[in-house]
Amino acid sequence: MDLIKSLERRYSTKAFDPNKKISDEDQKTIENLLQLSPSSTNVQPWHFTIATSDQGKERIAKAAEGFYIFNKQKVLDASAVVVFSAKTEITDDHLYKVLDKEAEDGRYADPQFRKDYHNARKIFVDMHKYDYKDLQHWAEKQVYLNLGNFLLGLAQMKIDALPMEGLDMKLLDQELGLREKGFSSSIVVALGYADESDFNKDLPKSRLSKADIISNI
Repeated sequence: MDLIKSLERRYSTKAFDPNKKISDEDQKTIENLLQLSPSSTNVQPWHFTIATSDQGKERIAKAAEGFYIFNKQKVLDASAVVVFSAKTEITDDHLYKVLDKEAEDGRYADPQFRKDYHNARKIFVDMHKYDYKDLQHWAEKQVYLNLGNFLLGLAQMKIDALPMEGLDMKLLDQELGLREKGFSSSIVVALGYADESDFNKDLPKSRLSKADIISNI
C-alpha cells in the first residue's frame, strides 16, 4: 500500500535544507489538511498559525532559546512552521459558529436535526467542563487528532516534518497574542525537506512488534 510506504518513509526530521521550499500549490494542500481533520462532535477547537516568511519564523524561534535552543535552527531552516493552538474555553458563540457553518454546508435537512445536534454537542462540552473538569485538555486531544492527520498527509506528500513540544509555549502565546484570542499553543510542527546533514534521515525505523501492541479477540 502507498499509505504504508509513506508511513515507513516518515520520520522526525532533525535538520532542514533552508534552500528547498514548499510550493504554493502544496502550501494550499497543507491548509486543507488542517481544515479537514476530524474532531470529537466536529467541535474544531483549534487555530493554526503558519509562518513561511523569515520574519514569521524568527518570531516563533524566540520561543526556542535557553533550554530549548536545540530547536531554534530547525524552526529557522524549515520551509514553513505551523503552531497548533487549542481553545482555552469552548463558548456558546463558538458552538453556534460551528452549527451555522454546518447548516450552511447542508448538513441539516430538518431544523429539528440542527437543534438536536447542537444539544448533543453541548452535552459533551458541558460534561468535560463541569463533570470531568478537563475541557482544555479535551480540546488539546482534538488538536492532537489533527496533528496525526497532518503528519500522515505530509508523509503522503513527501514533505518532511518535525513535531516539537520543546519550545517555550507561554512565550509563544505572548508573541502571537494567542491568549487574547482565546487560544494557547500546544505543539509546533516544522516542515520542509531534509538536509543531507540530517543524522536521522537514514536510520532504520524502530517500532514495537505487532505481537507486543495488538491483541486480536
